[in-house]
Amino acid sequence: MATKNAILQIFSLLSIFLPISKPKFYYPAVFNFGDSNSDTGELAAGLGFQPYGQTYFKTPSGRFSDGRLMIDFLMNAMELPFLNAYLDSVGLPSFKKGCNFAAAGSTILPATATSICPFSFGIQVNQFLRFKARVLELLAKGKNFSKYLPTEDFFSKGLYMFDIGQNDLAGAFYSKTLDQILASIPTILLEFETGLKKLYDQGGRNFWIHNTGPLGCLTQNVAKFGTDPSRLDERGCVSSHNEAAKLFNLQLHALTKKLQGQYADANVVYVDIFLIKYELISNYSRYGFEQSIMACCGYGGPPLNYDSQITCGQTKTLNGTSVTAKGCRDSTDYVSWDGIHYTEAANQFVSSKILTGKYSDPPFSDKMPFLLKLKF
Repeated sequence: MATKNAILQIFSLLSIFLPISKPKFYYPAVFNFGDSNSDTGELAAGLGFQPYGQTYFKTPSGRFSDGRLMIDFLMNAMELPFLNAYLDSVGLPSFKKGCNFAAAGSTILPATATSICPFSFGIQVNQFLRFKARVLELLAKGKNFSKYLPTEDFFSKGLYMFDIGQNDLAGAFYSKTLDQILASIPTILLEFETGLKKLYDQGGRNFWIHNTGPLGCLTQNVAKFGTDPSRLDERGCVSSHNEAAKLFNLQLHALTKKLQGQYADANVVYVDIFLIKYELISNYSRYGFEQSIMACCGYGGPPLNYDSQITCGQTKTLNGTSVTAKGCRDSTDYVSWDGIHYTEAANQFVSSKILTGKYSDPPFSDKMPFLLKLKF
């Protein structure tokens, strides 16, 4: 417990002092595309429901975590406000510093009739195109819209962030073999490249691309596909899922290298989220956590506290008894919040690692010199 508290205190200090780097690590606006790992209210606004938010916001926040997401900590590091979701129209949302198009359940490939979310990557890009066109139209009217909307140069100077692809792989395991999934990766990445090119053609020049995390370590996948111990690795993660994630990341990295050469006037950064998250899961106790795979909010108790029939926060009748999937007493002890998404504490850890710049290609550690001496 003492170790965990010490680590969290360091995280808190980071949140306070990160803005010092503003002259070297700063963008006037951020435009984000992704899935539930960075959704700040898109799916909640689109489908009309309220997910979690008990830790930091103390109220449903539209985020799939008990508190803040990685993108929230990254925005804080750039001294920018939390991003409003594109579809969030209530409460006079400001898009002056960017807009978030990420939606939980989204995929890179176009959505189908059975998709959880209709807002696939191509749709998110189209939403951006409409957003930009509408912004420029309103600014041209000369009224005081600039208080709430990005100026035209923000679209070229801003940062375009991507964290998507997890659902393309994880969802495919329910109907396809591993070989079929691996064979589909080039098609998935071609769709991603097409969308990114549209953003480049619209003037985007700063691209920050997260790879996908260790899918096999998500509680949901361990519960469904890890019942046979021979399918698990030494960390208790499903080997096939992580194999798919690694190949996806290898080809995504190759794509970013291609884009770095193709778009000489752009900054294209690849961020190794898999390495950071797997390091956390492999050495969770070293970083102050007590559970690496078991969900904080769920039902069933150890070892996974996850039941696909009843998700976090739900109350249902199972075997004639009314049960509720409740949150744990201290979410900072857990990496997994609900069996699919990370806790705020885990998101904060991952963000702090990203901001060292050492997990990126090209690395940007020279832009964060005050972070290099910190060890987590």
